[in-house]
Amino acid sequence: MLKEVLRDEVDDAGGYIAEVIYGANDGIVTTFAVVAGVAGAALEPAIVLILGVANLLADGFSMGMSNYLSQRSELDYEATKHGQAVSNIDKPPVYTAATTFFAFIIAGWTPLLPYLLNIEPAFTISIVATGGAFFAVGASRSLVVDRLWYLAGLEMFTIGMVAAGVAYATGVFLGGLA
Repeated sequence: MLKEVLRDEVDDAGGYIAEVIYGANDGIVTTFAVVAGVAGAALEPAIVLILGVANLLADGFSMGMSNYLSQRSELDYEATKHGQAVSNIDKPPVYTAATTFFAFIIAGWTPLLPYLLNIEPAFTISIVATGGAFFAVGASRSLVVDRLWYLAGLEMFTIGMVAAGVAYATGVFLGGLA
């Protein structure tokens, strides 16, 4: 009985899987890009927190609102195409926007936590935490899709860590400018 109830909850939540994965992945990537770029440029750790939190809030808001505008545009297009408003909306734009925003914010804190909690070596711990977050978010997809959890986790881990490597390399390359 409990298993069936939990499965129904997961099935309902699965309707927002795209927003959760997109928001969480982008939150982790863009926040870690700040961390890696600052570390690669050998700037002060306080700059990680300033830029990281600013990025987290501004980009999270932007992602949520972009999702809202995207969904509204799709609904407006359908209404224009059919000459009437769409009445059967499975996922209202405000819900998809909120889901994207909260997934971004929640997951995006991961790379900043070692700096926020002043745990050393902060950058190394941030790398490990970020990799773990990528894997966990990716693996969680297997709750609502037919994928092996470890392959789904590895896929997101690989893509995310390559993006993180690009950010670090850019910081190293441009570090001499500071």
